[in-house]
Amino acid sequence: MKLEDRVAVVTGAAKGMGREICLKLANEGAHVALAARDEAPLAELAKEVEALGRRALVQPTNVVDEASVEALVARTLATFGGRIDILVNAAGITGPIETPVWEIKADDFDEVLRVNIRGTFLPTKHVLPTMIGQTYGKIVNISGTSGLRGYKYRAAYSSSKWALRGFTRTVALEVGPHNINVNALHPGIVWGPRMDKLCREKAKKRGWTYEQVYEEYVNEMALRRVTVGDDIANAVAFLCSDDSKNMTGQSVTVDGGWDV
Repeated sequence: MKLEDRVAVVTGAAKGMGREICLKLANEGAHVALAARDEAPLAELAKEVEALGRRALVQPTNVVDEASVEALVARTLATFGGRIDILVNAAGITGPIETPVWEIKADDFDEVLRVNIRGTFLPTKHVLPTMIGQTYGKIVNISGTSGLRGYKYRAAYSSSKWALRGFTRTVALEVGPHNINVNALHPGIVWGPRMDKLCREKAKKRGWTYEQVYEEYVNEMALRRVTVGDDIANAVAFLCSDDSKNMTGQSVTVDGGWDV
């Protein structure tokens, strides 16, 4: 196990790729603090983590509320002996879909930036004193391929992911001398509830079928297959292990070749 007895905090843990990341980290030996807004799915996930022989902490968390994030960090430290070795910032929202910038409501734009950027900044801010003190840490920010190129009709989402890329590189420079790695993982479209929603919304706005939208995504990928949660989880585990000890400030893309 490459993460034997490491302590990981994962935001956005309740479903989708966040859930897969938690299970992968546990499979690799990490104990996991599970953070998301809804407690019920976290409790179910905790049972799966514990079935793998790892400890799990359920902590309902609003990543844009500083007091809530402080409580997450404090309870994790109290539960796992004062250590936090890994932070995966997987919480995020999609925002307006298939909407030109002149039709996006200002409040909707602000909400995407608030969740995707502030919701990454706050957990990072509050775990870093511990990581600096122990001279060890791994931070992985889940960004997206829309943070590598323009993404038509997704101005709010793309803006937030470009910002995450800049945040990642800047923090990597600041904490590198303390033996802390900070990297961004850029998934493409990932199969699950979020992709399902994207396909349905695009189909509705375009007057297409669901299948036409899905096939458009697939045909844009060099490998002609859609990324699944386990693909992302494997990449996260690599970035959280010492296999990637000399990588920091990097953008790692897992998208089936969509951005090629």
